[in-house]
Amino acid sequence: MTRKTVRIAMNGVTGRMGYRQHLVRSILALREQGGLDLGDGTVLWPEPILLGRREHALREIAGRHGLEHVSTDLDAVLADPSVDLYFDSQVTSAREEALAKAIAAGKHVYTEKPTATGLDGALRLARLAHDKGVKHGVVQDKIFLPGLLKLKRLIDGGFFGRILSVRGEFGYWVFEGDWQPAQRPSWNYRAQDGGGIVVDMFPHWEYVLHELFGRVTSVQALATTHIPQRWDEQGKPYDATADDAAYGIFELEGGAIAQINSSWAVRVHRDELVEFQVDGTEGSAVAGLRGCRVQHRSATPKPVWNPDIPATEVFRDQWQEVPDNTEFDNGFKAQWELFLKHVYADAPYHWDLLAGARGVQLAELGLRSSAEGRRIDVPEIAL
Repeated sequence: MTRKTVRIAMNGVTGRMGYRQHLVRSILALREQGGLDLGDGTVLWPEPILLGRREHALREIAGRHGLEHVSTDLDAVLADPSVDLYFDSQVTSAREEALAKAIAAGKHVYTEKPTATGLDGALRLARLAHDKGVKHGVVQDKIFLPGLLKLKRLIDGGFFGRILSVRGEFGYWVFEGDWQPAQRPSWNYRAQDGGGIVVDMFPHWEYVLHELFGRVTSVQALATTHIPQRWDEQGKPYDATADDAAYGIFELEGGAIAQINSSWAVRVHRDELVEFQVDGTEGSAVAGLRGCRVQHRSATPKPVWNPDIPATEVFRDQWQEVPDNTEFDNGFKAQWELFLKHVYADAPYHWDLLAGARGVQLAELGLRSSAEGRRIDVPEIAL
């Protein structure tokens, strides 16, 4: 085996997602398993360079994990010819400029979503990367979750027959921050800082729907701010100017209808923080982050509406759990492995900056639909 060191500039690892999912559970997990075997006698050894604005925080993380390289100078890191790849999990408002710099420097880029604050910027990045000839990928982690992988197995096996509808419920109560600390950063609730649940979650729903059920052809959404005042990390009150809930209806290519509710102002009464119910002519399924339950046409009970007597059936008991049948790795790590194989072994990969631009487009049109109170068609985009 030949070990090839891959230097990866990781910008934004002081944030929750960048640290936990991308650094610890992906890149460091790859190191713990001895690197990434490309299958041709080469093992990739990722060497992260922790990049950000707060040097003391970067050095604390580096010391905790025995890492050597930290920097607060993006331009200097990008000018280093030994750096192969740039990764971005900064706040959305800072992402587009940094990605454009990395592409111009000839680095392969991998990034969290949304890739930009608007469709024009997202398409600009995709075109820059295409013209520069660098490889590029966008995190689309939810399709790598065990529950959705099981759902895809059902789709590929023809379990549903003709798919009729998708119903999604996502969200949880994010504390306002006054008497209990909020679980999400305060910028998420300020539109001027790139916050808002539509900008955050509609890019997720675009790739989940696109990958599993078909391209989104129209959107009708209502976005609102249920909690108008919150408290920031210093305990100071601020006006929440971004939407914290969105209720969307999406028409899909092929005729299926998807309805997805997203909210940071809802208390959870379901098995997982996100669930999708898929109904088809031959069967139905409910998939979450990890679990997936099914009810086939042949085993569908015959409910009868009678409000005058208590329910005599436990409806959840009428569904069958889909077995794992395999071991599921961390979804972020699984996609990192695919992207690294794409860069260094030319493996196929289609979750690129153009795919990321589709997510930005859906968020932009969703906000426009809410503002104008109408259904809006979603045109196909291209380089």
